[in-house]
Amino acid sequence: MSPLRILVINWQDIRNPLSGGAEVHFHEIFRRVAAMGHAVTLLCSAFAGAAAEEEIDGIRILRCGSRQLFNFAVPAAYRRLRKAQAFDVVIDDLNKIPFYTPCFVQEPLLTIVHHLFGRSIYLETSWLPASYVYWSERLALRIYRRTPFAVVSESTRDELRGLGITAPVELLPNAVDHERYPYAPVERSPEPLICHLGRLKRYKSVEHLLRALPRVLSSLPDTRLVIVGEGDHRPALEALAGELGIGGAVTFTGQVSHEEKVHWLNRAWVAVNPSPKEGWGLTVIEANACGVPVVAADSPGLRDSVRDRETGLLYPYGEIEALAGGLITLLRNRTLRERMGEAARLWAGTFSWDQSARKAVAILEGMGLRSQPGGPAAVGKN
Repeated sequence: MSPLRILVINWQDIRNPLSGGAEVHFHEIFRRVAAMGHAVTLLCSAFAGAAAEEEIDGIRILRCGSRQLFNFAVPAAYRRLRKAQAFDVVIDDLNKIPFYTPCFVQEPLLTIVHHLFGRSIYLETSWLPASYVYWSERLALRIYRRTPFAVVSESTRDELRGLGITAPVELLPNAVDHERYPYAPVERSPEPLICHLGRLKRYKSVEHLLRALPRVLSSLPDTRLVIVGEGDHRPALEALAGELGIGGAVTFTGQVSHEEKVHWLNRAWVAVNPSPKEGWGLTVIEANACGVPVVAADSPGLRDSVRDRETGLLYPYGEIEALAGGLITLLRNRTLRERMGEAARLWAGTFSWDQSARKAVAILEGMGLRSQPGGPAAVGKN
């Protein structure tokens, strides 16, 4: 395939303080796609202190509009961009509020989906904004129904199929950079250490972990919990830890460097993800790469990334006793924990960003794109 000119539209870029798994997935894949010789431009929202334009790892980053109103700025920004240069394909990284790109994009369009919030958005915010997100997603499914999709898990593919999407849906997996997540078992904490890694959002249900901790402490009093990450739900979680009388056993690190994040993973005995829904659970594989088994809710996405009773344990979402029981089982049983940790490390080793980047290019090739020097690719719009 000739080099392609690719425009990606996403809410955030990798340097945005609020970036998460969707941004890691985009950046790790498309910096490699750019290294293959393709021209990659990302249109995303601005944030305080960020340049309007810069290049990161071969990706041209263009920022405009606020995070709250970026979706309204996208159509006009897109029209300005395509007047200045030609693109062969547009990729809509669909998460949060949809951009409804099939309504205005002229080039062939591919939509990447991590997961749909569905009714889980009502766990995050009040009824009115939650309903806005919920019904925006439902409307989007009608508008995007003829657009090819790339998804990060079988759970998300099944969800789209269940909601009536009949367009092609390809897998574009998450992965882990094993050089950046080295396995260092000599750093394990001498006392039982549980790690939660990720953004602190209400819908992530981190309070379930806090409510399970007193039960763990009653069995293993030396246990400590570290919560690595930042988010607007942190004050409520800190208050809950105080109310439960477990403040002395819990550390909130806030946002940390990559090196400190890996340090905590390598100290942990077990990691936890209690979310009701994930696209895949990127933090699961990051912990696995460090040889750490994961206790996770049996939720869409997480049941894809955790191999139950092999690389970790799944429990019914929201069942605090079951969560506590899974933690106690792994913390008490060193042989089981180390066996699962080794299986987890081998499981993580089957995922690589290089493979995912090659898959992304294969998906684009499957769309029949043809790069032309004089203008957009000569393929019918969706």
